[in-house]
Amino acid sequence: MSQDKASQNTANANQPPLLSNRALIIAANRGPVTFQTAQDGSRTFSRGTGGLVTALMGLAQHSEVAWIACARSEDDVNWGQGQVTLDIGRKPATMHLNFLSPDPVAYDSYYNVIANPLLWFLQHSMWDLPLAPVIDRQTWQAWREGYVAVNQLFADAIVQEARSSGQPALAMLQDYHLYLAPRMVRSQMRPAERPTLLHFVHIPWPGPEYWRILPPAMRQAILDGLCAVDLLGFQTQADALNFMRTCQAYLPRASVKYGKGRIWHRNHATHVRQFPISIDVKRLQQMARSAEVETLRGEVASMIGEQKLILRVERIEPSKNIVRGFQAFEEMLESHPEHLERVTFVAILVPSRLEVPEYRSYLDAVMAAVGRINARFGNSRWEPVRVLLGESYPRAVAAMQRYDVLLVNSIADGMNLVAKEGPVVNQRDGVLVLSEGTGAREELEGGALVIAPCDVYATAEALHVGLTMPADERRARAALLQAVIARNDISAWLNNQLETVARLKL
Repeated sequence: MSQDKASQNTANANQPPLLSNRALIIAANRGPVTFQTAQDGSRTFSRGTGGLVTALMGLAQHSEVAWIACARSEDDVNWGQGQVTLDIGRKPATMHLNFLSPDPVAYDSYYNVIANPLLWFLQHSMWDLPLAPVIDRQTWQAWREGYVAVNQLFADAIVQEARSSGQPALAMLQDYHLYLAPRMVRSQMRPAERPTLLHFVHIPWPGPEYWRILPPAMRQAILDGLCAVDLLGFQTQADALNFMRTCQAYLPRASVKYGKGRIWHRNHATHVRQFPISIDVKRLQQMARSAEVETLRGEVASMIGEQKLILRVERIEPSKNIVRGFQAFEEMLESHPEHLERVTFVAILVPSRLEVPEYRSYLDAVMAAVGRINARFGNSRWEPVRVLLGESYPRAVAAMQRYDVLLVNSIADGMNLVAKEGPVVNQRDGVLVLSEGTGAREELEGGALVIAPCDVYATAEALHVGLTMPADERRARAALLQAVIARNDISAWLNNQLETVARLKL
């Protein structure tokens, strides 16, 4: 599949020409802020973390922007919708924020039955197929009364925002929560009033054989929904190719043009491209220089002492392959005993989606692996594995500055931004051990040690190689990673999408 040539000159994110005469509508399950109500009744909000919010909010400085999301708290529900202003570092950005309030039962079905775990597990190839999933009457009810219903709420809100903007609109939909909304929008609006629809899928897209897990009606609705967009973005070329293969397999009337990256379905062309997401490099570097991170860096140094550091920073979820990472460390200590009492494995882990049984079980498996390794190799002087539970991004940044080896061994990952954050802030020419199952591998494999995620022995050897690598090779690999990440930051991710919309005259 050919890819429209990405612009190598760094387009100025402050002046996106495409948006000079267009309104921008962003639709995502989560909004850019969360509201809180103080004891005196005053209402404040906290901004969401991550470069995605920064990049998309940056557009609000130059265009009329509306962000549609589901309310996450009672305070969000009470606030409803209106104007919010955020300081994103250049000048304040004002946007219209519309919090949708679906019925709680419908939202639970949409999010906790269909989106997570059914679709998320499917797209990460995580189902134990002899036993799961079981798609029963309750699943179908959750599909109809939850996933379809909430997607319809989003579609209605997009239509309303597009019609009220008074100018052509670009609607940017985000991720697997909203696969059905594009077709719903398209069916409700006349061609002349429809916004240009762009949908970006943040997680992997497996091959057509795995989509056979879903019943035909669900699968057809998802593919039909995504083939209603004008530009469909994926993290990697492999994901984009898999989507086209899936359409060829299950949309018999669709015409798939691999060379042009285009699908013709229901008298409409959908352009399929790869836009690997990245990080806000400048903002991360600024945080890394903060007083808070400096203090935490001192705490990490005290914890590690003179030992070398293997680090991982993850949410605790099965796709991250945390247990095999610990097994690889155990294998390394057994095969290379020279590392005993000379290296510590620090895992900064954030519990995630504990309402899903599979996640609770995986947390138990993670802690059991840690206990076994520390009991087997540890002593009064040395604890081989240190687990730091809880979400503290500054602490993660401080640890990333100190690592000698960063382990990212996910089974399947849309991108994995830790693989990009670590090399940007690391101060020791640390080595990246990277799974070929991550989207980041396509960009970073030249500077990383790439391993197969299920190969514990090869991962153990890669950890050993990383710890013993000559200084000049470490330096060269680190410099390569930093250059690639700086060139393809979050602004480039966004600009490439906007430039593609302009180039294709969508």
